Amino acid sequence: MTSSEIETPRGPAGLRITEPAGPPVSLLVLGHGAGGGVDAPDLIAVHDLAVASGVRVALVTQPYRVAGRRAPAPAGQLDEAWTAVVRGLTAGVRQIPLIVGGRSSGARVACRTATGLGAAAVLCLAFPLHPPGKPEKSRAGELPTDVPTLVVNGDRDPFGVPEPTAGVEVIVRPGATHDLRKDVKSTAELAIEWLRRRGWAD
Repeated sequence: MTSSEIETPRGPAGLRITEPAGPPVSLLVLGHGAGGGVDAPDLIAVHDLAVASGVRVALVTQPYRVAGRRAPAPAGQLDEAWTAVVRGLTAGVRQIPLIVGGRSSGARVACRTATGLGAAAVLCLAFPLHPPGKPEKSRAGELPTDVPTLVVNGDRDPFGVPEPTAGVEVIVRPGATHDLRKDVKSTAELAIEWLRRRGWAD
């Protein structure tokens, strides 16, 4: 694993890249939740299994977290910083399929930017469909309509669970809440199996 900072229009972002044992079959870029970091149990479980499955994995820490703030930046600023990081990762390197994703807020950022970044797929862990107790404020419109997307949510998530559509597959984890801590190993296995079926993991 290599750790560094990468400049963005919103300040430096944190970047941790882990290479698989052999040539990577894809690049998976993951972002964190609004108040958390890239060491969340579900992100680490997906990271570890993806690397073991031939995937180069990059964990991105948003500039507001690098600066020590817990309150997230506005959506436009999150998207801008994320886009700068992902484009920096893919510029001038051998082209392999790009999968973007993350947990909660990070999943929303990945969804909003996937098309513009030319991503092959989106992996969402605990996509927050709406604020707790406010189902009328749906964020379903952020889910891509033109990029294959996997959403993994718990059935006890107070942020809700998206409905599957033609391009969005939804896996509901029984007994899991928004943090997806319940059996993170099998959650990671479901995510990587989805990538494997499409040839983006070994």
